[in-house]
Amino acid sequence: MTDKYDVIVIGAGPAGYHAAIRCAQLGLSTACIDKSLDGGGKPVLGGTCLNWGCIPSKALLDASHKFAEAQHGLAALGIRTGEVSIDLDVMMARKGEVVKGLTGGIAQLFQGNGVKALAGSGKLLAGRQVEFTPHDGAVQILQAGHVILAPGSVPVEIPPAPLTDDIIVDSKGALEFAAVPKRLGVIGAGVIGLELGSVWGRLGAEVVVLEALEEFLPMADERIARDALKILQGQGLDIRLGARVTGSEIRGKGAKRTVTVTYQDKSGEQHVEVDRLIVAVGRRPYTEGLLAPDCGVNLDERGFLYVNDLCATDAPHVYAVGDVVRGPMLAHKAMEEGVMVAERIAGKKPLVNYDTVPSVIYTHPEIAWVGRTEQQLKASGEPFNVGTFPFSVNGRALAAHDTQGLVKVLADAATDRILGVHILGAQASELIAQAVIAMEFDASAEDLGLTMFAHPTLSEALHEAALGVAGHAIHMVNRKKRK
Repeated sequence: MTDKYDVIVIGAGPAGYHAAIRCAQLGLSTACIDKSLDGGGKPVLGGTCLNWGCIPSKALLDASHKFAEAQHGLAALGIRTGEVSIDLDVMMARKGEVVKGLTGGIAQLFQGNGVKALAGSGKLLAGRQVEFTPHDGAVQILQAGHVILAPGSVPVEIPPAPLTDDIIVDSKGALEFAAVPKRLGVIGAGVIGLELGSVWGRLGAEVVVLEALEEFLPMADERIARDALKILQGQGLDIRLGARVTGSEIRGKGAKRTVTVTYQDKSGEQHVEVDRLIVAVGRRPYTEGLLAPDCGVNLDERGFLYVNDLCATDAPHVYAVGDVVRGPMLAHKAMEEGVMVAERIAGKKPLVNYDTVPSVIYTHPEIAWVGRTEQQLKASGEPFNVGTFPFSVNGRALAAHDTQGLVKVLADAATDRILGVHILGAQASELIAQAVIAMEFDASAEDLGLTMFAHPTLSEALHEAALGVAGHAIHMVNRKKRK
């Protein structure tokens, strides 16, 4: 007997569970298949983001920042704490409770909205049939009117540093260290590498980050990346650019094991010895066991599922969303794609605006941006104006003793339409939403300049940067006076 659903979603990460819930809200009978298991071997929803990525890493980032602030940042405010120590077991336990609460919340949302959660593996067959293999049962064949593929992604592994026990680990393993390493190596100075390096560096590890590229954060605005590099190095991260890892060797036994990492830079072959090594060189789409040869879904040259702008695959009524398709591997992008597809299945006509997908790196200060960078605009030959404003003269930042960074606004020279906003500073992850909203409504820099911002707030730095595009910033001396 074949069970039938209007929609079957494979994957319950941010893309999948958003799609499933929205489909159910729209009156479609919906099942969501996911094979993830927690540490105790029980089925768990939420995918990598909630279980082993976004959420647990932010729990440790926030905890480690508070620890570092208590150690070094409160004395200037007149707060004396004495000796501060960490209880890593408690910190990790709290991380687990945060994760458990959120993943359990998804289960309740599924139940409340009528989504059928199926624990096991899903494989797309021809004719929108799905082969469902429960963790503890026989294979079942399910029939769907529509299928949404949302299997997510997994960390990239590299031959020079194969994952080994708890000493050479990926991003998941880096969230589970039982003790703070004395010396920690990180391969990759991208989002994940910088965030994980920041966590363990704040907790007391000596952190060496090896990045093969000569340029730091090439996807970010050059000015923002340059300033961020100086700040992070000032915090103690030893970031070595142009360092291509060629090998690794584990030496010693038991608790005395170390890893010798070999890398090439401009000076030739180099070596660095660390107690733990994190491989954080990116993620790849996870498609193993997902597709039958005759299902009609195709992969592109990079291994992503091929889709059009509306996330439709080459197979009729089959869609793919999230990390497994083109575009940035970001949970919020995945969520919006999942909702868009659900609503299109129901006959609505939403779109995802890929020009306004914000990016965030949760170091401290945070790094966030949306739209195009100055180097991209220069390369395209588009004329533009720039407005910047530093947090060092922002009243709220000064009051909080957190003044590192700046806001940068890029606007079209002819129309004044905002083309990009880049922020390095405290709460940049929250401030960037204001820029996203402005760009969604095709706002000009003048529009932001004419908008009233509460005082004193960090948001005023965005306001002043927008005013600065036309040379009208109030709290900075304008080098070039404009009408």
